[in-house]
Amino acid sequence: TMANHKSAKKRIKTSEKRRVINKSGESKLKTVVKKVMAATEKAEAEKSYKEAIALLDRGVNKGLLHINTASRKKAALTKYINSFTAETAAE
Repeated sequence: TMANHKSAKKRIKTSEKRRVINKSGESKLKTVVKKVMAATEKAEAEKSYKEAIALLDRGVNKGLLHINTASRKKAALTKYINSFTAETAAE
């Protein structure tokens, strides 16, 4: 079921290129979010957190994520980072 029109053939090529780029971007986002959640020390978590927030915002601008999805992920990461502060204050 290959396309017959020149424009349709071009669309297939460009769609495949975008699919690969989007998949890479989504994978990178997931990895960075997991890295923050896997952090055990506050300093390590905050460093990863800054990187994650920047990537999430960039993902929204590039159309990888819906803005509300990015906001939800950022809120969850912020809550996790703040849990370190609560733990250190309790000690």
